[in-house]
Amino acid sequence: MQALVIVAHGSHLNPESSAPTYAHADTIRESGAFDEVREAFWKEEPSFRDALRTVESEEVFVVPLFISEGYFTEEVIPRELRLDDWEAGLWDSDGTSASQATLHADDVDKTIHYCGPVGTHDAMSDVIVKRAETVTGDPDVGEGFGLAVVGHGTERNENSAKAIEYHADRIRSMGRFDEVQALYMDEEPEVDDVTDYFESEDVVVVPLFVADGYHTQEDIPEDMGLTDDYREGWETPAEVDGHRIWYAGAVGTEEFMADVILERAAEAGADVSAALERVREATGGVPASGD
Repeated sequence: MQALVIVAHGSHLNPESSAPTYAHADTIRESGAFDEVREAFWKEEPSFRDALRTVESEEVFVVPLFISEGYFTEEVIPRELRLDDWEAGLWDSDGTSASQATLHADDVDKTIHYCGPVGTHDAMSDVIVKRAETVTGDPDVGEGFGLAVVGHGTERNENSAKAIEYHADRIRSMGRFDEVQALYMDEEPEVDDVTDYFESEDVVVVPLFVADGYHTQEDIPEDMGLTDDYREGWETPAEVDGHRIWYAGAVGTEEFMADVILERAAEAGADVSAALERVREATGGVPASGD
């Protein structure tokens, strides 16, 4: 038997924070890829601490639904799962290349394949493009459009910006959009000045966040000038300084994210090739990069 455990941050304050995790878990559960599929959270129940005790399978694939490598993926999650032999060097990553590490959880006597975060997987570039297609309603969106990939950014974790730049570079290399720019909330270049960074009249803005919440539904719309008060909502597209801004909301809410989770598990050795096809069919996912 093999199990999948999706671990995410969750929130005590925002009940919608965990919604994408449950939705993607349901999609994967329906695909029949695993004997068991579980969700676990840092700020909600069920907790990381109990996650491995809830599965019967001897082999468990743990996929963090986080955007970047860092404190949570390298310290909090392994500690709470009691992966005693874990050390960050096992991923042998430059900050965006974590794949997986196989460990043994002695207290529950299970083999654990601890995967890198979904946010740095190559397939996330496809999800960002898919998000742009969804918000514009155009499966061929690209020509005549600019694309802004937006992250939180923080000097406390340099990997936060690395993930954003990594996907902006990959999508730029596809040659699909006229312009591609990485922007941030808390460091330069800032999303507040989004129209300064594009010549294209139409700009799609995709926040690289797992769930919609305070940042994606309040801060970013107001910072970009989509609205003076988030509570009054905004138009899509919205006119800002002579540009049409197509604001997508959190990329993690895109159905195609379930594909990235399965890709992570597949790299760690899970036999999910048939399920991948079923998930792509269910979510309308077609890799934009042609991979």
